[in-house]
Amino acid sequence: MIRVLIVDDHPIVRAGLVALVSDASDMDVVGTAATGAEAVALAASEAPDVVLMDLRMPEMDGDEATARILREHPDVRVVVLTTYETDDAILRAIGAGASGYLLKAVPEEELLTGIRAVAAGEVSLAPSVARVLVRQAATPSPPAPLLTVRETEVLRLVAEGLSNRAIGERLFLGEATVKTHLLHAFTKLDVRDRTRAVTRAMELGLL
Repeated sequence: MIRVLIVDDHPIVRAGLVALVSDASDMDVVGTAATGAEAVALAASEAPDVVLMDLRMPEMDGDEATARILREHPDVRVVVLTTYETDDAILRAIGAGASGYLLKAVPEEELLTGIRAVAAGEVSLAPSVARVLVRQAATPSPPAPLLTVRETEVLRLVAEGLSNRAIGERLFLGEATVKTHLLHAFTKLDVRDRTRAVTRAMELGLL
């Protein structure tokens, strides 16, 4: 049986996915979550094989939840199921480690096939998503920004969920100094917030 954790902040969507997956003879729903934070906790307690992950949720978005789950449980596989098919959303999710990226308009059987493929160690991508990745691969990438050792340390602790104050205590730095390091990292990574800084650094292989 493929153990599936379903993550979506819309109750009706979540219920529909539970019904669909539960009806599959080779799948078992081991839990549901309405936020990324709940997904991270349930991934630890329920040991799913596959997490069916929404992207836009309160508290913690799906790409950040994906990165955290895979960092702590590398054997878990994540299939993103979303309405978003922008280049940025796709690249963030794949950069976080998702093995599948499907759109909510996908036929039910194709969704189940995607879950099975990812559980078997394969990749499952909507055609529009595959085109984005092919286009991205064909575009020369600019050199990765060079973060200092301290900026990297600060971002790594941000990825662990620590606040600026907690990071300062861990690294024996003032809170203002931590904020300065983060702002420098934001500039180098061309991002505006902590979550995107972490996911962008992961995409570039800096974390």
